[in-house]
Amino acid sequence: MDVRHLHYFTEVARHRNFTRASEVLHISQPSLSKMVKSLEEELGTTLLDRSAKKIELTDAGMIVYEQAESILSSLHDLSNSLYDLMHLKKGTIKIGIPPIIGTLFFPSIIKSFREKYPDIQLQLIEYGAKKMQKIVEQGAVDVGVVLLPVDEDIFSATPLAKETLQLVVHKSHPFANHSTISLKELKDEIFISFHEDFTMYEMVYNECLKSGFEPNIAYKSSQWDFIGEMVAANLGIALFPYSLCEKLDLEHVKVIHLENAIPWELALIAKKDRYISYATQAFIDHIKSTV
Repeated sequence: MDVRHLHYFTEVARHRNFTRASEVLHISQPSLSKMVKSLEEELGTTLLDRSAKKIELTDAGMIVYEQAESILSSLHDLSNSLYDLMHLKKGTIKIGIPPIIGTLFFPSIIKSFREKYPDIQLQLIEYGAKKMQKIVEQGAVDVGVVLLPVDEDIFSATPLAKETLQLVVHKSHPFANHSTISLKELKDEIFISFHEDFTMYEMVYNECLKSGFEPNIAYKSSQWDFIGEMVAANLGIALFPYSLCEKLDLEHVKVIHLENAIPWELALIAKKDRYISYATQAFIDHIKSTV
């Protein structure tokens, strides 16, 4: 069995789409389709249900996908071990970063790391923080940035930032003259929030429920700057971590502290039972020494 066929199949299975998988693999879609078909013929079973608009895994496909992920992860660990042995400080690190986090912290971290380790290549892959634990556990990235807490039996965590959420309102809002406010006072407000696939959405929603109300979320976006602009247009309120508030247009919005602080703690996580390459360990140590 050709390992490449397993690799190509897992990409198609992961994206449920031949076009997207071919773009990631940098091969033509017909070639990719041919290789997956070759794997199906070799195994004597259908792995992908192509009858619907979105590709789905068959029962056999699910088994092959799970086993292929394990095989490819083991081969990746083997490759990294040998690479470290022969090249020492050279290597490649796949880092999973939520879009918000990349904006806030990583430009300066990456700059200082590259100055220290110019031969280590960094591949930055954007995922929502809500999916990050699964992506790290599957081995799609070497390390990923998440909101704490995480399962400490599965992941090792390196603290990255510790802040609290702040209320952001338009300057004409009645709350704008408050220095602090309680979350329960926001029960009649219109919220502007991140999408459901962001951990921030779940965090804010659950904290509101704890305060005795379900938030009225009228608008959702994946872009923090767009949310800030909507608050600046007086379309609603938002909850942001402190670092993000510093990037807002403070001529049109007011940032207010919440009385019962909602923690927003970031960490860099790695899977505990997976091999950590020299390059990845160097990055983790760099985070510990600079953040």
